[in-house]
Amino acid sequence: MLAPKAFLDALSGHASRLFNGETPVPRAEFESQFKVLLQSGFGKLDLVSREEFDSQMVVLARTRARLEALEAKMAELEAKLNPPVE
Repeated sequence: MLAPKAFLDALSGHASRLFNGETPVPRAEFESQFKVLLQSGFGKLDLVSREEFDSQMVVLARTRARLEALEAKMAELEAKLNPPVE
C-alpha cells in the first residue's frame, strides 16, 4: 500500500513532467496520460469500490443483528440456569 503523501508526491512529480515538457502536450493526450497516471496511483492505494463498501456494510449490519440476537438468547439462557437468589 502506498502512503497518501507518497502518492500525492508521485502524482505531483508526474504532473509536473507533463506540464514542463519541451513541447506542449495536446489536451486530449494530457487527459489520457493524466487518467492513466491517476488509475496507476489509485491502484497502489488500498481502496475499495463504492459497491463493495456498500455490500460489506450490509454484511456487517446483518452480522451485528445476528450477534445481538445471540447475546439476547445467551442472557435468557443464563437467566434460566442461574435464577436470581431471593
